[in-house]
Amino acid sequence: MVLGTLYAFLGVAIAVLLSGIGSAYGVSIAGKVAAGVVTEDPKKFGQTLVLTALPGTQGIYGFVIGMLMVFKFVGIGGPIPLEAGVRFLIAGMPVGVVGLVSAILQGQVAASGIGIVAKRPEESAKGIVYAGLVETYAILAFIISFFLYNAITL
Repeated sequence: MVLGTLYAFLGVAIAVLLSGIGSAYGVSIAGKVAAGVVTEDPKKFGQTLVLTALPGTQGIYGFVIGMLMVFKFVGIGGPIPLEAGVRFLIAGMPVGVVGLVSAILQGQVAASGIGIVAKRPEESAKGIVYAGLVETYAILAFIISFFLYNAITL
């Protein structure tokens, strides 16, 4: 029974930590480029802010899945059965792993989009679309983690 509880906590940790690390890294990639653009033209802050913030959504997805899992197993008030603990672990993996990778890659695409803003600010929507394409995979992973979470019974 104790092992099930450990696996459940690991599932939460994977969902929250990996997606959060990816988001922090992705936002930092875009933020560095945005800071350079805003230094040259402070009026471009708003356009660069949107692109800088996009990689942060993966951390939010992981946080939501992690919180849902915690709310589900804290309510039972005792040890979590081994099978349920393994299910929590597996449920946290898609959003955690895909969140980690996609946030970093989205930060790179967003940084390129910020380059569009620097040279042709009227075309900023194209940079947002490019970065949004990477977001698709984070959303799919979030949905799978959510379905897996909903399949867990205690």
